[in-house]
Amino acid sequence: MNQQPPQHAAYDVVIIGGAVMGSSAAWFLSANPDFDGSVLVVERDPSYEFTSTTHTNSCMRQQFSNEVNIRISQFAADFVRNFRTYLGDDPEVPEILVDHYGYMYLADTEAFATTLRRNQQVQAGWGAATKIMSPAEIAAAYPFYNLDGIVCGSHNLVDEGYFDSGTMFDWWRRKARENGVEYVANEVVGIDHDSRRVQSVELASGESITCGTVVNAAGPRAIEVARMIGAELPVEPRKRFTFIFDAAEPLDRRLPLTIDPSGVHVRSDGDAYLAGCPPDVDPTVEYDDFAMDHDIWEDKVWPAIANRIPAFERVKVTSRWAGHYAYNTLDHNVIVGPHHEVENFVFMNGFSGHGMQQSPAIGRGVSEWVTYGEFRSLDLSPLGYGRVVANEPFVETAVI
Repeated sequence: MNQQPPQHAAYDVVIIGGAVMGSSAAWFLSANPDFDGSVLVVERDPSYEFTSTTHTNSCMRQQFSNEVNIRISQFAADFVRNFRTYLGDDPEVPEILVDHYGYMYLADTEAFATTLRRNQQVQAGWGAATKIMSPAEIAAAYPFYNLDGIVCGSHNLVDEGYFDSGTMFDWWRRKARENGVEYVANEVVGIDHDSRRVQSVELASGESITCGTVVNAAGPRAIEVARMIGAELPVEPRKRFTFIFDAAEPLDRRLPLTIDPSGVHVRSDGDAYLAGCPPDVDPTVEYDDFAMDHDIWEDKVWPAIANRIPAFERVKVTSRWAGHYAYNTLDHNVIVGPHHEVENFVFMNGFSGHGMQQSPAIGRGVSEWVTYGEFRSLDLSPLGYGRVVANEPFVETAVI
């Protein structure tokens, strides 16, 4: 990386990480009429080749068990649906492609069926269109499934499915820059702070940059940034595998993102299909470890999808990749908001695979915290750093 020095020696906000989270915070700050400060985004990988953002599957769902996560995704759905409006009605801003094929959680035990029913009641209470379907109802709507052993399904066709997150990310960066945000290819290697406040950040290129607020948007590397102020963060890189495949017998309708009891998920992807899963043994990995497990398709993914959808007995993989979750080992939920002591150090970390769909609401929330000292549009405080300090997980049962 050719390191770029910033144009100035001081900024009101320094955002560490310029992928989708950092760029969301940058754009929301720059678009907030009540914020008139300067913003610097420091990104160590300006190609974004190794970011979680680049390896996303770009899905969106409201099927969570907690109000705050449901409402975070509902804002994302509204933001994507009205993307051009949110970006100032600029006619050059494209509409974002969405494919609302929905999610389908399949339960093969009464215990999980009870969880899905309970979650559905919470979701319905906040206006989500989730329905619990019997095996007969699933078969009528999607006759291609093998439903042996399935107790019920949880399904929602409204504002759930795929969206073109790459366009959202690209235009956030463009508009943030137009609004005066500065992006540099560089790396924060140290943070000068006392027990209450950050004073400056040190860059790999040698500069010391004075700042009013620091935002940790460093993805799977967030723990390294947190340690610069003496904080521990339960976030680490975990590897996830994705496969794109063609089917010899394509289905006659769109395939919801189906979460099989095996842990494998599969969905439509244009005219092809996408499947993915975690490994059975799921350790932390090195930040630069993107090696594929070439056995996981034959040993886990293909057997699961061929069992659940017999038409997938004959398929051909056309693309595959490994990406990293910024995995929150405490409770798989985002950590957002200020450090409990160093008050101008703000987290937006540990999305555990939910980041792309949560980026609009979390970026908005960080913008509000920096500008007003509080969350105004949606109270994100249940997802704050305090629960890490207290070792009190914020449990979310609907984790893939």
